Amino acid sequence: MPESGPIRILIAEDDDDARALLVELLNTMGHVVVAEVSGGREAIERAKDVVPDVVLLDVHMPDGSGIEAAEQIAAQVPGVAVVLFSGDESLVLSEREVTATSAIAFLPKPTPPRVLDATLRLAVSRAREFAIAKQDAQAARGALENRKTIERAKGILMRRTGSSEQEAYRILQRTSQDRSVPMVEIARAVLASEPGLKENAKDNT
Repeated sequence: MPESGPIRILIAEDDDDARALLVELLNTMGHVVVAEVSGGREAIERAKDVVPDVVLLDVHMPDGSGIEAAEQIAAQVPGVAVVLFSGDESLVLSEREVTATSAIAFLPKPTPPRVLDATLRLAVSRAREFAIAKQDAQAARGALENRKTIERAKGILMRRTGSSEQEAYRILQRTSQDRSVPMVEIARAVLASEPGLKENAKDNT
């Protein structure tokens, strides 16, 4: 998703004329419309098929609102930027709707071309930042769980062998190196070999 290059866009707009004009406008901006649909349900299916950079959704569509479609797309196609638009100036999104749709922007109809272009580029950038932040958070959680597993395995080895904490760590480290597998895998094997550990873990959940 280049910051200055073309953006791959899925358009969901039930008005055929408005959709055609929007497609033409986006093409003149140098973007690529990878799919154009007239309903929310079709938007969900096409988003899963083409995985665009941005989904541009009309809030009001006959087979279900764009908000409902956006919620499904956000849940089923992670990393895709969602931009909602509407001709209803009185429409206000609730906090729940903003969170559920992961909507990065909400535009009025019609939107000036420069504003539309800038919004789409911002949406792509924000979606990428969100995806990276989510990956970092998942990696941090995984690293924390691995450290907990290793600490528990060290405790078992210390009890079984009478070794110090440092010595127990070295046992795990040497075994990891000898078998060419991550230390956490060795630690999990130690935990799995401990009688009654699984039963205790179940009781604590």
